[in-house]
Amino acid sequence: MNNRLVVIAGATGVGKTETAIAVSKRIDAPIVSCDSRQFYREMTIGTAVPTPEQLAAAEHRFIHSRSVFEPYSCGEYAKEALETISELFRTHNHVILTGGSGLYIDAVTEGFDEIPSDETIREALIAKCRDEGIDSLLRQLRELDPEYYDKVDRCNPQRVIRAIEVCLSTGEPYSKLRKGESHKRDFETIYIMVDRPREELYDRINRRVDAMLSEGLVEEARNLRPHAGLNALATVGYRELFDHFDGKHDMETAVELIKRNTRRYAKRQLTWFRRNPRYEIFSPDDINGTVSYILSAF
Repeated sequence: MNNRLVVIAGATGVGKTETAIAVSKRIDAPIVSCDSRQFYREMTIGTAVPTPEQLAAAEHRFIHSRSVFEPYSCGEYAKEALETISELFRTHNHVILTGGSGLYIDAVTEGFDEIPSDETIREALIAKCRDEGIDSLLRQLRELDPEYYDKVDRCNPQRVIRAIEVCLSTGEPYSKLRKGESHKRDFETIYIMVDRPREELYDRINRRVDAMLSEGLVEEARNLRPHAGLNALATVGYRELFDHFDGKHDMETAVELIKRNTRRYAKRQLTWFRRNPRYEIFSPDDINGTVSYILSAF
């Protein structure tokens, strides 16, 4: 098997984009983005998409490829990403898959052998249950997965929310994923995790939030405020500003919440990647070591 997928993962703000581009140049590999928010062309500043210079430095796929108004699940992404990766393998021995969305990475490399979780979607469903009641969720579940709807305890909101969460995040019925169907891939995968000391990472996150605000994040969020109910916009950096626009807190508080919630998100990302022993950890400054490991691993 000659097709080799190189996963370059890590927490938000750690330097994945720079690492992926540097590695891409060394091993002649196009880059497939696996960032679940950089897909959306209306979300530029708040998702820290690669700059025009970075996009020109290496071939990228799945950057600004969709609109926030197009529903797009993890399952749909995995299907399209696998098709794209297969296409790229026709002309390249290596393809890089990079991003901080562990669920999306696992969907591409392994499929949904384990039933995934999506905290953002779950929080939105909990709020919906609180505001509209469980009957609203039951109607949604009946549309998404009639098989599980017939079985679920309709007095148990946790189970109803969990089933809808999985349906929305994967694009697959919960009842199908509970069967544990496996998925074979026609490529080898090597897992790289880019990491920095925690204090350094958190400082980079704080400074990146300040930079986003200087670049116009508030105006970008204000333009998207009428569509705040969309799943894509239930994202750190936007939801705190939406609350500010609604008068729930002042701007200073909003900024501090964005920084705090981004740091918390980074911590959850690190937990996700570290639970997978296949990830080899490298500093973003150690490109030589990263490339040597990739080439020797195969």
